[in-house]
Amino acid sequence: MYVAVKGGERAIENAHAWLAEERRGDKAVAELSLAQIREQLSLAVNRVMAEGSLYDPELAALAIKQARGDLIEAIFLIRAYRTTLPRFGASAPVETGRMACTRRISATFKDAPGGQVLGPTFDYTHRLLDFKLAAEGEVAAAPEGAPRTEPLPHITSFLNEEGVIQQEPESNITPGDMTRQPMEYPVDRAVRLQSLTRGDEGFVLGMAYSTQRGYARNHAFVGELRIGAVPVEMEVPELGFSIEIGELELTECETVNQFKGSKTEPPQFTRGYGLVFGQTERKAISMALVDRALRWEELGEENVGAPAQDAEFVLSHADNIQATGFLEHIKLPHYVDFQAELELVRKLRQEAAERSSARAGVVAAEAAE
Repeated sequence: MYVAVKGGERAIENAHAWLAEERRGDKAVAELSLAQIREQLSLAVNRVMAEGSLYDPELAALAIKQARGDLIEAIFLIRAYRTTLPRFGASAPVETGRMACTRRISATFKDAPGGQVLGPTFDYTHRLLDFKLAAEGEVAAAPEGAPRTEPLPHITSFLNEEGVIQQEPESNITPGDMTRQPMEYPVDRAVRLQSLTRGDEGFVLGMAYSTQRGYARNHAFVGELRIGAVPVEMEVPELGFSIEIGELELTECETVNQFKGSKTEPPQFTRGYGLVFGQTERKAISMALVDRALRWEELGEENVGAPAQDAEFVLSHADNIQATGFLEHIKLPHYVDFQAELELVRKLRQEAAERSSARAGVVAAEAAE
């Protein structure tokens, strides 16, 4: 008979103390500062902000430090903190066409106006460990050029001018807010995009990869990937006009996908769209691929049964905080449930043994006759 284990208050306090000690590590090593995390682990900070749905590099750095580098735990901390914040209004939609780009590439037009801006990227590195970093060597300053002044129109605008890409319908309807209302299926595209942008990067990447391997026939080109800062404006009722309240670093991706046309529309390209906080280009590209796969119904395409075409499957499993909570709850006490299961197994085993014994008795009696 198992007996329920009682976790006392002192045991929990000691566990917390041990956790704090493990987080700090060897005290002979200098403690990490939030500035170090924010500046030198910026991609981790960006992921925590994106999946935590809160743009604050300082808080994201604090969450990473508190979580010992466990990014999902850090995202959990940020989501929890976010619920304590008052909501005092909504900003105007950001205009990514006004982005001050640090990176802008296109796989469809080599000589697009504004040019290709490679920016800080791993794309052309050799993926070899740089042991100079272990020696804490200083990094030489990167060469600087003159600031760009020419406009950087979206690449898909050139396809728009030729009319060979599907026009996105404009609407003045306020989009739903998945942070304020429970998600109900079917889900419109605005809410789907919200869910994908805060979805787990690994999961969204896996779904996107599946589309490239043929599970949705979703061949895509990266029409444009741009990263940079955009101003955030908000209309203040007392003033009667919009004012700039800050800047966000965003990654935006537009994919260009094939479309064979329908009875009402000629053959043309269609789009997938991704927009994520910070420099998070793998996530933005993945999001755009999955977005395009989920649009099969509105584009009148065939549902081939691919997982990436199933909105309920994708969106219900993309949230790593919900997934973590449901997965990890099974390590919490389930003594009563287990006792019930255990009693059931014992009863079944006893009944099976009795049936076996009875059959053996019948066989022996028949043999004696």
